[in-house]
Amino acid sequence: MKEISITEIENIAIGQVEDVEGATGCTAFISKEGMSVGMDVRGGGPASRESGLLDPLTQEHDLHGVVLAGGSAYGLQASGGVLKCLEERGIGYDVGGSIVPLVVQSDIFDIKIGKPGIRPDEEMGYRAAEMALDSPNYRDGIYGAGCGATVGKIRGMDTCMKSGVGSYAIQIGNLKIGAVVVVNAWGDVFNWRTGEKIAGLLNEDKKSFGDSMKELQTLVKDVENKFTGNTTLGVVITNGKFDKRKLCKIAGMGQDGLARSIRPVHTSADGDTVYAVSVGDVEADQDLVGTMAAEVISEAITRAIEKAESAYGHTAARDLF
Repeated sequence: MKEISITEIENIAIGQVEDVEGATGCTAFISKEGMSVGMDVRGGGPASRESGLLDPLTQEHDLHGVVLAGGSAYGLQASGGVLKCLEERGIGYDVGGSIVPLVVQSDIFDIKIGKPGIRPDEEMGYRAAEMALDSPNYRDGIYGAGCGATVGKIRGMDTCMKSGVGSYAIQIGNLKIGAVVVVNAWGDVFNWRTGEKIAGLLNEDKKSFGDSMKELQTLVKDVENKFTGNTTLGVVITNGKFDKRKLCKIAGMGQDGLARSIRPVHTSADGDTVYAVSVGDVEADQDLVGTMAAEVISEAITRAIEKAESAYGHTAARDLF
């Protein structure tokens, strides 16, 4: 097994666009040839578009785009721009005089961090798809959908930390497995290898860690207006050959990576969602890929924290220590 770049997985390209003033952005995963996609949702408040396409009981269709963005429900407009770009390039299903691309999307809640009213829209989605097709520009940090990501928000925005988007990929023989994760968690983040806390709730001095799990224990009664500016999103990419049903299982196993790295996780205040996409025809064992999906997701979460920079008044881990 060896580490590779997420961009070394063929038949998929990633484009990122962000609005620095608005502290929000869009990350588009585009496959000209089409990709099989599965999905697993564990958080209580997801913002998503066309997720019904990924139900194992619906008809099997290859998809052409997976979009991650900020803006919560408002940001779902970005998919319209992705569809427009793909249609112009002739990417999609020919339905007799028209091209119909299939695109799914999930968003994080980042609308309390940047300039109010700036959210991912059709123009941003179009540009992200255009970048993926013409000049793929993926990089870890506060880019694309990770622009406005923060963690440790159990007491709100004043004591949270800056996060971003991270990636990690491996190769075993001809099999490639990687993940991109936008880390925007309600809880604290831990290095899955060492157990060390690396980001999350800060104490009032903003120079040391608080403890989200202990803070959670003070919420004995249900809180009606619990802060909901959260959601961690992941995309597992493999060149292993799998159909939608198996990819849904792989995505579910990938959620274990979130559970290893984030505490608390999968709460009603999160919209935690993992996609799994197949972009190749390498014969591979489903359980192997699902198990490794959890590992590459956990490592991608660590990379997102390590690569994030302090911004918008929120400290990143690199500056806290």
